[in-house]
Order: sequence, then C-alpha cells, then structure tokens
Amino acid sequence: MYRLTIFFTALLGCLTAAFSAQAQSFQAPAYPLVVHNPYFSIWSFSDTLASGQTRHWTGKPHPLLGLIRVDGKTYRFLGSTEETSTAATQVKRSMTATQTTYNFSCGPVNLEVAFTSPLLPKQLDILARPASYVTFRVAATDNQLHNVELLLGASTLIAVNNADQEITARSYRSGRLNIQQCGTNAQKVLATKGDDVRIDWGYFYTATPDAQKAQNSIAGEKETVQGFSGSGRLQTADGLSNTTSKEPLLMATTWDLGKVGRQRASRYAILAYDDLFSVMYFNQPLRAWWRKNPAMTAEKMLEDANAGYEKIMADCAAFDADFAAKMMKAGGQQYTDLGIIAFRQAIAAHKTVAGPDGTLLFFSKENFSGGFIGTVDVTYPSAPLFLVYNPTLLKGMLEPIFHFSESGKWTKPFAAHDAGTYPQANGQTYGEDMPVEESGNMLLLTAAIAQAEGNAQFAAKHWNTLTQWTSYLEFAGFDPANQLCTDDFAGHLARNTNLSVKAILGLAAYGKLAGMLGKQDIAARYRKTAKDMAAKWVAMAADGDHYSLTFDKKGTWSQKYNLVWDEVLKLDIFPSSVADKEIRYYLSQQQPFGLPLDSRKTYTKSDWILWTATMARDKQQFQALIAPVHKFATEGPSRIPLSDWHETTNGKSVGFRARSVVGGYFMPLLKP
Repeated sequence: MYRLTIFFTALLGCLTAAFSAQAQSFQAPAYPLVVHNPYFSIWSFSDTLASGQTRHWTGKPHPLLGLIRVDGKTYRFLGSTEETSTAATQVKRSMTATQTTYNFSCGPVNLEVAFTSPLLPKQLDILARPASYVTFRVAATDNQLHNVELLLGASTLIAVNNADQEITARSYRSGRLNIQQCGTNAQKVLATKGDDVRIDWGYFYTATPDAQKAQNSIAGEKETVQGFSGSGRLQTADGLSNTTSKEPLLMATTWDLGKVGRQRASRYAILAYDDLFSVMYFNQPLRAWWRKNPAMTAEKMLEDANAGYEKIMADCAAFDADFAAKMMKAGGQQYTDLGIIAFRQAIAAHKTVAGPDGTLLFFSKENFSGGFIGTVDVTYPSAPLFLVYNPTLLKGMLEPIFHFSESGKWTKPFAAHDAGTYPQANGQTYGEDMPVEESGNMLLLTAAIAQAEGNAQFAAKHWNTLTQWTSYLEFAGFDPANQLCTDDFAGHLARNTNLSVKAILGLAAYGKLAGMLGKQDIAARYRKTAKDMAAKWVAMAADGDHYSLTFDKKGTWSQKYNLVWDEVLKLDIFPSSVADKEIRYYLSQQQPFGLPLDSRKTYTKSDWILWTATMARDKQQFQALIAPVHKFATEGPSRIPLSDWHETTNGKSVGFRARSVVGGYFMPLLKP
C-alpha cells in the first residue's frame, strides 16, 4: 500500500503539471466550484473568488468561506464575511473540464485552491457520486518558515430552500473521517418541486481524513471568524453532537499546517450531498445511482471518495488534458475555451438515478425555463456531449420518455414533451405538445446512439414505439401545422422549414436503424421517402441565396441547425449545396455576439450556432461563426452560469441559465 501511495503521488504530480499546461485563464460568465446536479451546485459569480458570496446557480447564496492565517495575520480568499479580514491578492484563475483553480498571494506565502468535481463520463460510479474536492496547496515565497493555518467554512444554507427553515447540524467521526452534516428538520423528501427552488431534504456533508488532524466547528459566522482570526482556533468545541437553529450556521474546518517553507504543504476536504431519494418516477421514489446498493450510506460514500482521492485527482488531470487536446484539434483555442465553460454545467444539470429495474436514468432539469424534468427538446441539444463521451447517459435520458408511452400512460401517437416537473417525473406538465419536434428528436437521437455504439439494440428494444412516431412524422412532418418547436420562446410557427428538416431526417434515421437491424425493405422505403421529401423541400424553401424560415414567407431566413444530422449520421438525404448556401448566407447576417436564430429577432441560441458551425466546409467559416459566441461567453455582461439564450447585439442574457443544452457545444466533435 505504501508503494502504491508513492506511485499515485508521483503520478499525480506529473498529471498536475500537465493540468497546469492545459488550464485556461479566460473570463467565464460564472465559475463552477462544486457542481453535481440541479440541487448540489455551487458557483462563483465573480472573477475574484473573495469578492462576493458563492451561490447556487439560481443566484441564492450558498456560501463557502475560506481564510488563511499567516504568522498571525488573517487573509480571506473565498467568499465574503461581515467580519474584518484582509482579502488575499488573487494572482491567477484557471479552468479545465473538471477543475477550477485559484492562486493567491497571502503575504509571504502562496496559496493554491483547486475545486474538483470529478464528472468523469466513462466512470459512472464516480460521475454519479455527489462528492467534490477542495484542495489547498501552500508554500512560502521566501526562504523563511511561516506559521500557517487554514479555514474552510460551508453554510447550512446549502441544505435549505428558504433561509428561515430550521436545520440541525452535527459533527461526528466515521471510520477514518471527521464529518460534519446538516439538513432541515422537516425533511419533506421530494415534496418541493419547481424551477427557482433548492433542495430542502437530505443532508449536506463536509469531511476530512483523520490523518489531517483538522478541527471542526459548527457556529455562527461571526464567532467562527473571530475565533480563527484571533488565535487560529475555533471557539466551539470539536465533536459537537448537534445544534438546531433557524439561523444559518457555518460548518467550519481548520487545519494547523505548522511551519511552512518552500516545500508545498497540502490539505483537502470533501463536500458532498445525500438526497436520500432523488426523483419521484411515476409515483415511485427512486434513489440516486450511487445509492443503488441498499447497503450504501452517506458515510460509505464519503469513505470511498476519500480512499480514491489520489487516483481520482490523477484521472481528472488526465481527462482534462485529453479533453483539451480533442477540443483543440476539432476547433482551436476559442472552441476549447467554450468546451471547458460548458462541460461541467451540461452534466451537472442532470441527476443520475437507478430506475425500478436497475436501469440507469439520467434526468435533466430545465433550469430557469420552466423546471421540467426529462424534457425531450432539452435532451436533444445537449446530446452531443454524451454521444462523444458516454452514450449510456443519453440512453438514460431517453428511457423515461419511452417508458411514458410504452406503459400506456401517454397515449398520443407522437412523443411527449417532458416527464414532469423536477424532481417529480409523474407525467408531462408542460401545457402544450410539440408533436413533430419531439418525435423527430427521439428518432434522431436513437439513431445517433446506434451509430455511437455500433449496433441498434437500444432501438430494437423500443421498435414499436419508434415505428409509431415514424408513422406520425410521415403523415404530419413535412409541412408542419402551426405548432411549437424547441425554440418555443419565439412562439408558434406554421410551415417551419427547419422543423420540416427534422421530420425528414427523422424518417431517414428510422430507415438507418431498420437497415442496422436487417430490415432492408423498411430501410429502402424510408430512405426513398426522405430523399423525395428533401427534393421537394429544396424547391419549396428556395429563397434566392438562402432558404426561407417558412415555406410560405419569402424574404425570411433561419438557422437550419437540424440539417447537421444529415452529415453526422451519414444519411446523405439533402444535397450538400443546401448547407453550403446556408452557411454563406449566415456569414452575412452575423452580429457582434453571434448569429441570430432567425430573421424575426436579433436574439440567438448559442448551442444552435455550434450545430450550424459544424456544417461549415472550412476552418475559416467555422471560426467566423464561433468567434462571436466566444466573445459572448468570455466578454458578455451577464455574470451568471452560462446562458444559452442571448442578444447578439450586446451579449446580454435574454433568459435561461445553467442549462444542460450547452452540451450541444460538442457537436463539432461528431463531424465525420
């Protein structure tokens, strides 16, 4: 074991160096610190970590506090406090796919603080485990030794929906860990649903290894800061059994690092959340994926996270380096920046759950766009990330919609819009159907899974349902009636040419699946149907140097982002000249912060721009389309977790934030 520890320590050192080389120091709209799912999601909305409170993605305070005491002088490096303390000088900030890192000058020592959420898509048990690491590395910048003490505090507000909810917090030991825990006294599990809400059941945890000899305290912020600043010690005794309060408390951990010189001293803490039950699934409460084993407990989860710390950190560094290399190859530095900003947000807008039969389910939440759960037209734009890194997660997004139809609970001939309102997946709650949109989405994504996995077994499992939706599209998809599409904020639209493209390619996708399953007669029939429709589409949508927004309104235009699947799925249904003509036209319509969605307004959806850019025929066109999106993401005025709906003239967010749809930024990685 000792030799293994030495090996992983050495490996971690090498990979940390690689991580440092790959980390990017661009300005992000907000910085993910501890992000796992729609409820356990803590961000910094500022470029400087100590310039304000850390927050839940909704904007409500989820405060973390960090203090360092050097030779008796206290510096604040994380969060804000009303108590007197000197702000450390932030000298560097960088991000990779899984980590956000800050460096501070604190008098004669340098402090590095790294927030790691190990959202490793191919390691499902780690990705699903709601445990983040905060790692501290301290070294002197001169040739002297300095007395150093650290404090990390986490507010009990992290475990409530409203600040006045009564909580109980306690400190205790379990195995080799010192643990702090807090949660509401009411514990109304799965009772609170909606959009701008936070979790108020289950328990928030902080944990440190016994070997670090940390001291724990649960008290008010004032007492904690005064005690640490005055003596480096906490006023409340270690090992407090429990405290009940209607006022927010601070669960604090302190480390006495002793005398620190140029040789770096390191410590870490684990922040985690056990929600007990995660989703109500057609009136059956389901546990999180990490709790699928009935013997699993929060303490065991924390012990596993602690035992795996060194390897997980090494795996994250390796993943981040590979991620950056892939993104650079696909699209250059600006594209890499966009991918880094989007990666954790896209994954953490989901919850990984064990279904009734043990199947992995991956539920999205429509953050600030209605709060719906398992929305098909949110799954659709987010899909590229999961197709690239683990199609099992995408299957987990589609399964609830298939089940909704196949159980008889949804009886319409087209796919449902959603499965409910988060976290209650008891059936569609959106007030209107999107028949062509959702049916086309399900067919295209099922075909994309088959292509990614090299077989159509998932499609075979749901063949009767897919056949029903295909029949609907064949009847109603080519020239759609007045209905909503995924861009529902733009209102109803009849004869939508982009929606027609989706229907046509949905039919072709069904034909592709049929061919993979040996149903050659069906494959030939639907390929011909799609090709015939495409030829008709080209004639009806033609509008000079581009194609119109609707079949009947010339002098209009729209991004035909759905067309990207023709190339990605190798369907070869539309002439390549269609995409070429559209791209050339789009380049003439650019605004400072992006390409508008269509001719009706100047706002846009950045995920769709990345789909559109994927259709570009050369790097110059691609870069011209993504450069304004990069400008929006790194220079835009809205300092919130990345919004996917923004104004192209000034870069301001129009609506939405922290949504999973930015997984669509990874569409260029699927380009053949």
